[in-house]
Order: sequence, then C-alpha cells, then structure tokens
Amino acid sequence: MKRLTTLLALALVATLLVACPAPTPQVIEKEVVVEKPVVETVVVEKEVVVEKPVVETVIVEKEVPAKGPAVFAGAYPYQVPPVGHFNPWVTNGIVMGIYRDLMWLPMGMYKWAEGTWVPFLATEWEFVPPDLFTVKLRQGVKWSDGTDFTSQDIITSFNIARLMNHTVWRFLDRIEAVDDHTVNFYMSTPSTVVERYVIRGYPSPHIVSTSLFGEWSDRLQALVDAGKDKDSEEWQALLKEFNEFRPEDTVVTGPYKIDPASISEARLTLVKNEMSYLADTVNFDKVYIYNGETPTITPVVLAYQVDYATHGFPPATERAFKAEGIRILRPPIFSGPALYFNHTIYPFNLKEVRQAIAYAVNRDDNAYVSLGESAIAQKYMTGFSDNIVPLWLTEEEMAKLNQYPYDPAKAEEIFKGLGFTKGSDGVWVTDKGERMEYELTAPAEYADWSAAAENLAEQLTAFGIKTSFRGVEFRQHPIEVNQGNFQLAIRGWGAGDPHPHFSYRQDLLVHNIEAPEGPGMSFPMVQTTDVLGEIDLEKNIVTSVEGLDEVAQKEKIAQLALAFNELLPIVPIWERYGNNPCMDGLHTTGWPPEGDPIYLNSPYNDSFTVMMILNGTLKPL
Repeated sequence: MKRLTTLLALALVATLLVACPAPTPQVIEKEVVVEKPVVETVVVEKEVVVEKPVVETVIVEKEVPAKGPAVFAGAYPYQVPPVGHFNPWVTNGIVMGIYRDLMWLPMGMYKWAEGTWVPFLATEWEFVPPDLFTVKLRQGVKWSDGTDFTSQDIITSFNIARLMNHTVWRFLDRIEAVDDHTVNFYMSTPSTVVERYVIRGYPSPHIVSTSLFGEWSDRLQALVDAGKDKDSEEWQALLKEFNEFRPEDTVVTGPYKIDPASISEARLTLVKNEMSYLADTVNFDKVYIYNGETPTITPVVLAYQVDYATHGFPPATERAFKAEGIRILRPPIFSGPALYFNHTIYPFNLKEVRQAIAYAVNRDDNAYVSLGESAIAQKYMTGFSDNIVPLWLTEEEMAKLNQYPYDPAKAEEIFKGLGFTKGSDGVWVTDKGERMEYELTAPAEYADWSAAAENLAEQLTAFGIKTSFRGVEFRQHPIEVNQGNFQLAIRGWGAGDPHPHFSYRQDLLVHNIEAPEGPGMSFPMVQTTDVLGEIDLEKNIVTSVEGLDEVAQKEKIAQLALAFNELLPIVPIWERYGNNPCMDGLHTTGWPPEGDPIYLNSPYNDSFTVMMILNGTLKPL
C-alpha cells in the first residue's frame, strides 16, 4: 500500500515537473578494471625452478557516478511573469515568503527560546534615550551587482518603506547615515518595537540596494523635504508610479538569487550569489522553490521532491506523509484563522451577536477537523496567542477574560434577548425582520482554512444562522475582504512576533483601516465597552508600544486584551501549530531532534529552516 501511494504521487507530480527545466546531464568518468591471469616463468641459474600465476592488470574503465549540485528544495506560491515580477515591495513580487531572507538578508533574526538576536547585515545596535536607535552595519558586504553595502542602502530601504506607509514610520521621525556603516533612527514615538521593525523588518521593509532603488528613495526624500505627506497628490502619484516599477532582475546581499530563466509554473531556482559574505557558509549550491498552495504541493511532497514545506496540510494528508516515513515538525505559529464580519451588515455590528456566535461554535471540533494535532482552540480570546497571554496579563486580569465556552443555549438566550426569533424553518430572524442567511468565504487553496470554513458553516447552520461556504482563489480573497466585498470570511488573527502589538495590528488594522483596496471589515476603532468605557483602539495599539520600558507597556496591552475579549471584532477560532514535512535523512541532514529550542521559532517570521540554511546547520546528504 505504501508503495502504491508513492507511485500515485509520482504520477501526479510528473505533470508538475513537465514545466521544470531539464536537469543538467551528469558527466560520468568510466574506469573499468579487468583482471587477466597470465603465467610468468622464473629462471634461476638457467634452470626452471617454478612456474607461478601472475595477475596482469589492464585498466579499461570504471563507472564512477559524478556528484551533482547540492540542492535544497522548498515550496511557496508565486506568480509567474508577467504578473509576477522583481519589485519585492509590490503585490505579486516574487519574494516567496520565508525564502526572501535567503536573498534580501535582514539586519538580524530572532531566537525565540533564548530571547537573543542573530546578526546579519547589522552587527550591533542599541537604544540611546530619549529618542535614538543606532545601528552598526556589517562591513565588507557586497550586493550581487558588485556594489558595496552601506548606510545609504538602509536610507533607501526605509524611504521606500515610508512611501509604502509601513507601520515603522508611525514611530520614526527621520533617519540619517552617520558614516558608511552607522545609521541613526530618530524616533518621534520612542518604543521598544522599533528594534523589531528595524532589525527584523518582517514582512517589510526589505533591505534593498541603492543601485536599483535609489531613484525612488531620492524622489520620496524630495517630497518630504518639500513638506508633502502621504495624503498629497504628489505622494500618491509617486506611489502609483512605484507600484508599476518592474526591475529586470534582483540585486541581493543573500547567498542566493533568482535565476530569471528558471521561472516556470511549477518551479524556479535560486542560484548561488558568490558575492554574498555567506556564500561559503551555506552548503547548498541551489535552492528549488516549487510553486503552489496545498493541493499542488501535496503530491510533490509525497513524491519526495520537497525537503521542507510550511503549507497547512489537512489531517488526512499528514497521515499519508507519516505512512511514507516523512518527519513532521510542529512549531508554534502564534496565529490562526478567525471569523471576520462585515460590520456594515446588520446585525454583525452588534457585539452581542458576535459574542453569541462565539458561544454557538465548538472551536475544539473545528480545530480537530481542520488540522488535527496542529490546531488548538483559542481559550482566552484576546486576539493574540494563548502561549504569551500569561507574559502580558496578570492572573487578576486573565480572570476577567470571557473564554466563551461552547454553549448553544447561552447563544440562543442572547439572541432572544435582542428580540430575535426562530422561523419555522429553524433559521433566526432579527428584530428588524431580516432572515439570518449569509455566505462565508475563505481562500480555496488553504486546505486548513477551507476545512475550518466548511465546518463553521455547518455549525452556524445547525444553530440557525444559515451559512453557505464559497472558496475564493487565495490571492483574490484578501482583496475581496479589503474591498468589503464579503459578509463573513476566514482571515488570519495574531502574528508571529513576541509583542502583542503586532497581533493587534493584524486583527484590527490590516483588513480594516489599513486595507489598501477599500474599507475592509469597517469596524469602528472608537468603541464603548462595559469593561473600560470608551476606548480608541487605534490609539491604544500605537501607544501600547510607546516608551522603552516594556513593563510599562503591559497596562495598555491588558486594556486592549479586555476590550477585544468583550467586543470580539473578529472571532479567533484556533491557533495553528505547524505540521511541516521535512525530508530528514533523505535529501538533507542536520535537522535537530525534537525538543530543540530552535523549533520554538515561528516557522514564518523567524524561520528556523532559513536560519539553519544561512548558518550552515543544514547540509546535503
């Protein structure tokens, strides 16, 4: 049966690999040794003493397999040109999630278990009260086009981040190059999270080259010097022009760069960047990235073509991986799927309705059917990971949190208290006489989120909120949510960052007031709560990280947690843990054993796999 599964997977993957470039033929040396017995006569003093067999060796050819290039194979979705392009700042840029750090090195990455940083483009940094964050850059670094990496590249990168309205500029006033390898960041709002935004820079800013992006930085700086801001016509015109900028190639500091000729629907290749200071540290000559979401990548994993994948594989697929002897890693991800509401639709704008829905849904069941062992139902319902709630809230504050246990009777009581009634068909009708029948959307290719949506639709329908599920292409789905073109949707809550500020930005800003395509879910940021009275959530998200004393920030985080728990602008369903297949011992070696602290890193925001490629821990067999 195991062999049959493998053969079926190989048949499926064959179609995928048709579009891949053919592998380079191996050069094979042939050296075959043939031994032929002959007879040698030995003469001593003209008398025959003995005749003995002697082996005469004739060298012909012997087959010696040539060693091919050392390859690491990953998987991440990307768009093929001309839709996909080489501007990493703009939608459809070919950055491939975690693998961007193999190309555009960050200044540093974080080791979660130890609370320490691993320096890359920066070597040291510090806060200098009251408002300065200063960074020393690594010397001797070159870009792939041969130019030197200097402070000007940091200025360029953060100017573009400013053009793109990146959150870091909520805290910065200006930046300056002190010398070629020292940069000062002057904070308008001093905050400890500036370290995370600047040094890690995830998901942006990318540290990009002045040789490629300097013009855009200069033009942005000219607008700033002229007193223009992001709302000015000139700024918006420049942003529109930049969004259409399409470089012909990438310029990177990392040990790998994209080979443009290799890009196909199925796979692309990252080739060694010999200019990188890490070129001699990494152990792989090439990195393959297979293209696609979960349904596409599953047969590629089963065909042993992928060394590591971070997709949300459903429980049945995971069982198939295990049956093939594939190792599964389960790192915490500190986020998961949530039920999003369009708050312009009555009665979703009522917190009581959202609370009732939280009671009506069995989150444990939803977690299990969606992702098996790699999903754990949300307990505290604060909008950030249960794993770090005790680090930010006191026991007294945690005791105030409503855990919304599964209680359909409580949900029904809330609905009846609002004047809602149930029709003869079992569907709830609001106090305005509107039948509660809705559509729930989710990214079709996200197997775990789609499963969560299907189960959620079934549970809501059983409760009396008739809900149909529709899958939307995964790149289109966030656009529809951002445009407000939805009723109910599954999108993400939380973030793989150690400060809850980042989670609240995801929960309340990304698909709301920061939605680039429109109004998003239209949740008002000024709310009246029972627990705190009136609260400006946007202001609290920003001020929750003000100051350089993290202890003092906990009060604001507690306020946000209590307000979120009561208001439930979105309903977190479960927290995801990785079920990441890795081909330990098949194509690669060096993966640490279970329980190693490196696996406490988020697989996305400080990818342990990327870190282990960059530091040489992972090796080819």
